[in-house]
Amino acid sequence: MATLRSFDVLVVGGGNAALVSALSAKQSGATVAIFEAAAQTHRGGNSRYSSGIFRIPHIGLDSVIPLLDTSGREDLQYCRMGPYTRDMYKHDMERTSKGRCNREQLNVMLETAFDTVAWMKQELGVRWQLPLGKFFDRKKVISAQGGMVDLPPWDTIMAVNEGTGLMEDLWTAAEKAGITIFYEAPVSDLIVNGDTVEGLKVRQRNATTEFFGQVVLACGGFQASPRLRRQYLGEGWDLVSLRGSRFNTGIMMEKAISAGAAVAGHFGGCHAVPHDRDAPEVLEPEHTDKMSRYSFPYSIMINLEGRRFLDEGEDHFSLTYAKTGAAIGRQTGATAFQIFDQKTLHLLEPRYRIASPVQDDTLEGLAKKMGVDVKTFLETIHEFNAATSDSYLEKFDAFKLDGVSTRYKLAIAKSNWAQPIDQGPFVAYAVTCGITFTYGGLKVDSTAAVINQEGLPMPGLWAAGEIAGGFFAFNYPGGAGLTKGAVFGKIAGRAAAYRARELKMT
Repeated sequence: MATLRSFDVLVVGGGNAALVSALSAKQSGATVAIFEAAAQTHRGGNSRYSSGIFRIPHIGLDSVIPLLDTSGREDLQYCRMGPYTRDMYKHDMERTSKGRCNREQLNVMLETAFDTVAWMKQELGVRWQLPLGKFFDRKKVISAQGGMVDLPPWDTIMAVNEGTGLMEDLWTAAEKAGITIFYEAPVSDLIVNGDTVEGLKVRQRNATTEFFGQVVLACGGFQASPRLRRQYLGEGWDLVSLRGSRFNTGIMMEKAISAGAAVAGHFGGCHAVPHDRDAPEVLEPEHTDKMSRYSFPYSIMINLEGRRFLDEGEDHFSLTYAKTGAAIGRQTGATAFQIFDQKTLHLLEPRYRIASPVQDDTLEGLAKKMGVDVKTFLETIHEFNAATSDSYLEKFDAFKLDGVSTRYKLAIAKSNWAQPIDQGPFVAYAVTCGITFTYGGLKVDSTAAVINQEGLPMPGLWAAGEIAGGFFAFNYPGGAGLTKGAVFGKIAGRAAAYRARELKMT
C-alpha cells in the first residue's frame, strides 16, 4: 500500500551532481530529500570511483591557489601551471565531440565552472589539491623535472583523497545541512500530470512510497545495464567490465522518456577506458579509482594476434583515454597488452603498482607468457623499432607532445613518445575495456530543465550529470564530467527550489 510524503525538492542519485543539486536547493531555502538506490556503504555513484579531478578554465597557478585546501598547498613548491583559457577548453570540447557538444550549455559551463568549484570549497567544504602524483610517481616526476613540475593546466584541481574524498565532503555537507536522506531507496517512476512532473514513486522493501515535490534526476547514465548497453552501444557491450557504479541502470532515463521527455546526444558512445584485465567485472567501493591503466602513451599496445591497433601517442592521455577502452573492446577477447621496456617503466602512474604484469628478459619469452601470436608479435616489434627516429633520446619528453614519431613508416603511426622497445627486461600489462558512463541521455536546456518531445520544458523536472545527454560525444576531455555535473547540478537545485517557492506563493 502506497504512503505519501512531500518535500520542496526531490533529488534522485547520490553522486557529485546529485549532492551539489541537493545542497544548492537547500541553500536556496527549500526542504530537500535525496533518494540513493545504494546502501549507505555504497553511496556516491560514479563520482566515488573517479579521480576527483575537475577541469576548469583559469589564468594560471596563481588564480588556482585560492581554491586549494591548506593541506593541498604543500605541493606548490614543486609545481608550475600555465593558463587553461575558456578558448582552450572550448577547443578541447569541440574536437573530442567532433562539434557535437551543445554550445549553449558549454558556454554556461565555461562561464561558471571556476565560481562553482570556489563555492564548493567555501560553502560545501570540498577540499581541493593539485593532482601532482596522480598520473606519475610523485617523487620520480619531481626528480625527473629537476624539482619543478610543469603540471598540465587542464588537470586543474583534484579533490583531496580523490573521488572518495569528494563524496565524503559532499555527504558530510548534506548531513550537516539537515537534508533528508533515503538509502536503499531506488526510484521506480515519476508522478506525472500531463507534462508536469509532480513527484516520485520510490520502491522500498515493504512499500512503494509516493513523494511529491520538484524533481532533479541526477542518477547517472545507463552503463550498469547490460540490456541497455547492448541496445544502444551494440554487439559485445553487454559483456564489458563496469568501472563505475552498479546502480546507474538507466531506469529513470527510460521512465522520463515514457513520460514525454526528449533525448539528446550520442547514444552509441560512452566513456570507456583501459581497465585492468584482472579487475572484478563489477567494482566495489574499496576498489575506488585503482583499476585504470593510463600510461599507455609510453607503451605500444598489441592485441592477442600480436598487432598494434591504434596510435598510442595521438595526444595527451587525458584527451584519448576515454575512447581507448572502446578500441580495446573491439579486439579479440576484449584484451590488449601495454608493452614497456626499461626506458619507460619509471613513467608508470601509481595505479600500476597493484597490477600483475608479465615480465621476461626477451621479447619472445614475453610473447609466450602473454599468450599472443609469437611470430606476429616479434614482427610488430621489429617493424615498430625500425620506424623510430634515431633522435628519440634527445627529443623524447614525457610531459608534452614531443613529436617523436614513427611518421609515415607504419600503417598505424605513433605520433608522440615513439621510442624503440629494446631494453629488457620487458614488461606487459594486460588490459580490457572498462565502461564508466554513457553519452546519450535526456534532452535539457541551459538551465538543466528537461525538454519534452515537442521542444518545451517539462515543469517540475530537471536533469544533471550523466543522465543529461548532448554534451559529450565520441570522446571526452578528462575531468570535464565532474565539472559539468557540479555546474548544472547547482543550477538545477536552485531552479527547483525557486519553482517550489513560487508554487507556495501562488
